[in-house]
Amino acid sequence: MPTPRFFSPIALADACQIELSAAAARHAAKVLRLRRGDEVVLFDGGKGEYEASIHEVNRDAVLVDVGRFRPIVRASPLKVCLAQGLASGDKMDTILQKAIELGVSRLQPLATQRSIVRLTDERAARRAQHWQNVAIAACEQCGNNEIPEVLPVEDFNEWIPRSAGVRLLLMPSAPQPLTSQLRPVDEVSLLVGPESGFSETEIEAALAAGFTAVRLGPRILRAETAGLAALAAMQAMWGDF
Repeated sequence: MPTPRFFSPIALADACQIELSAAAARHAAKVLRLRRGDEVVLFDGGKGEYEASIHEVNRDAVLVDVGRFRPIVRASPLKVCLAQGLASGDKMDTILQKAIELGVSRLQPLATQRSIVRLTDERAARRAQHWQNVAIAACEQCGNNEIPEVLPVEDFNEWIPRSAGVRLLLMPSAPQPLTSQLRPVDEVSLLVGPESGFSETEIEAALAAGFTAVRLGPRILRAETAGLAALAAMQAMWGDF
């Protein structure tokens, strides 16, 4: 079994011992059944991780001794902001989790004209916190020590002018495939629609802002598949695959 990894919300550089968060402690004690002396890995979102070992497991807390720092960087050199139209159900969780495994550096949830999901400010704040927890869990699993940024839900028209890097719009009817973009790049804004896609008005706005429409083969992909397929392709072309 791979060595268990746990995120620490506090900086580890000057720490000798930490207490795991309540959720991490439950997972360590109840699911993994870790005991005193068991080896674990800790990371705090920086460019590296720490060797560590379980010091004590009790009913209320799990204490961990912090050991040697290892300057291991697993973040992709390709910086991708995945701007994803809000998808329904738990699809956003799946998109975020798998996108992190594929090396995304930032996720921007977008409220679009055809989004099925409509979030009040209160619900949006709760979802943002939930997605941040999903991101942490994904990094614990995949080995990335740098937590990708999960931005608050934003309106499509407000985000478009602030997009950066090479701007790509996934669209099944686009005249050229993603693989036509052969020049090396190091930063991408990838725009992916919700289940019903973008409206014509939104497509026109994206193209006017400098986005290039590209397609992923002859088949129509689901909202929760399209961005992930594009991420994998871009990592193969420009990243660390």
